Amino acid sequence: MKIFLVNAAVIFLITAGICTANENQLENSPVETMETVVVTAGRVKETKKVIVNNVTVIDEKEIKLSAARNVGDLLAQKGVGTIKKYPGNLTTIGIRGFRTDSHGNDLKGHVLILLNGRRAGTGNVAKIMTKNVKRIEIVKGSASVQYGSAAMGGVVNVITRQGEGNLSFFAEGKLGSFQHQEASAGLAGEFKGFDFSGSITKESKDDYTTANGTKYQNTGLKALENISLNLGYEFFPDNRIALIYHGVEIEEAGSPNYLSQNDLDDYTDKSNHSYDVVLDGQTTDAFFLWKFNYFKGKDIDKWFDPTDSNPDGWDNGIPSERKTDNQGVQAQVSIDFGHTLITTGFDWADYDVEATWDPKKTSYTNPAGFLLGKVKLLEEHLILSAGLRYDVYEVKVIEPAGKTAKDSNLTPNVGLAYLLTDSLKLRAGYSESFVMPGADQMAADYSVWGRNYVGNPNLSPEKSKTYEGGIDFFYRSLSSSLTYFHTDFKDKIESVTRPNGDKSWDNVGKARISGFEGDLSVDIGDYFGWEFEIKPFAGFTYLTEYKDRVTNTNLLETSDLTAAYGISVSDFNGFSAKLNFAYTGKKTITDYESGSPYQDIKVEDFTVTDLTISKMLFSTQKKGSLTLGAGINNLFNKEYEYIKGYPMPGRNFYISMRYNF
Repeated sequence: MKIFLVNAAVIFLITAGICTANENQLENSPVETMETVVVTAGRVKETKKVIVNNVTVIDEKEIKLSAARNVGDLLAQKGVGTIKKYPGNLTTIGIRGFRTDSHGNDLKGHVLILLNGRRAGTGNVAKIMTKNVKRIEIVKGSASVQYGSAAMGGVVNVITRQGEGNLSFFAEGKLGSFQHQEASAGLAGEFKGFDFSGSITKESKDDYTTANGTKYQNTGLKALENISLNLGYEFFPDNRIALIYHGVEIEEAGSPNYLSQNDLDDYTDKSNHSYDVVLDGQTTDAFFLWKFNYFKGKDIDKWFDPTDSNPDGWDNGIPSERKTDNQGVQAQVSIDFGHTLITTGFDWADYDVEATWDPKKTSYTNPAGFLLGKVKLLEEHLILSAGLRYDVYEVKVIEPAGKTAKDSNLTPNVGLAYLLTDSLKLRAGYSESFVMPGADQMAADYSVWGRNYVGNPNLSPEKSKTYEGGIDFFYRSLSSSLTYFHTDFKDKIESVTRPNGDKSWDNVGKARISGFEGDLSVDIGDYFGWEFEIKPFAGFTYLTEYKDRVTNTNLLETSDLTAAYGISVSDFNGFSAKLNFAYTGKKTITDYESGSPYQDIKVEDFTVTDLTISKMLFSTQKKGSLTLGAGINNLFNKEYEYIKGYPMPGRNFYISMRYNF
């Protein structure tokens, strides 16, 4: 009860500040409606009115108000799903019981991360910064027809900002607890067909202290540098060619062991760099639309284990390293008949992975073709959607000399939406998804410490079938949705031991996951005619079943309930604030911290509370504007950990100053 009273007091103080704020120069807050445009669900710009998927949008306003440094922190605050976060800039996101790969690229993940609509090449969402991000679209549920392997639980599409309007500039500095220092600058605008948006960020921080006052050593960050650029030229109306660059370098991020067994000097270096060349256009009557994208990137992780603390360490002071070179092509064309939209195209992805452990070199090649169709009937009240994708993939172990294996997969989906009114939509769908086997799983042929590892070329992709139905309701500033989903997952690839002692892999696992997900937000001020915004919000995912159908036990590392709720306020004239609660439910985990023999244990639920406030100090046309920001993370100093043995920071503060011109 005490916590709820404090929450109410904080909300009251924020609201009181709004009511006394200057109400001149009123600007409308962006409101999500049936006409909100999204691009991820169908790979083309479409309004939410015709979308048959459950799509969540995190807009620019929400991103700016959040204290999140990276996409991982932002998704944790949003309560999208089950988060796994380690010290040292490593975060994975889970959606509907599936998750991204926690140790590098996206090949073996079950949730896919996209950067401007193409594979980001990493499953670590802490590698993607938020400074130059325009919006994030989250498709919950299967999206393999649109994007191929790994899009089983959903996709997270991070869309960078495109320059528009007059030239603008910002510079921002931030100071916070644990000696956190951050400096950012950016430039954006358009001129005579050219547009540009870019930002650069540098930051560092020291080791943090947990909620109980314990200093968790080796959790700091020596340096992080992020550059994001989006440069384009509109050479003909609605036809643009662009060069997009994303780069992050993380230097000496602390990599401690469990707090109970803390290693004081292990650390990691991480990086992710990529560039895209994009041609996006259409005819003057928008009958034909096309897009071509070539992308190339590199994702690197290095783990350092200094001999000072580990004189008998297995690596002898030489860092372990994994480097993934990836490139790809996306080419598509759409024909819009008005009542019918057809999109067809070709995707090609190529990954080359090098590591300091066996297998040292592997490759993965994946060409695919897809066809997506949508038809509007009954005066556009009934929308029918269907898609088909055919993937061919080849994997190879290059070093130590291994084998090559090939396979293919055909993936369908169907869906429908019915508009009962302009504000109310029903939707339903069936979709299939897959995750391709890895090169080692199909083509290994090497020995480690006297044990042979032999790939299984007959492996099938991991597959899922998902049925879902939902309802969306939008009215003025009220936005809400509720979805039920049911997924059957089979052919999970697991390690096995052959009768002769060789290690190999078979399709042996299966699971069933079902549940509800929903969200609701409404601006109370809009309904009462107030010239300020008071917007309570809530979102949740509740799993009614998440069962391993081989062991007949609940899936490990999976919470039955995750949620985010709170309130945001704004006077539309430079003052805004947000109080956010992120809840993670109970789950069963394997306790690796306590040592062998490992035991499965249940861990308790927790709620993390964050408060952010910003106030424009002045704004003039000639001199620009200056905004003061402040925030408290983990407001109630909650002891919590996403992974047993790795407690997160206690209550911490920051203050920032941002100049815009």
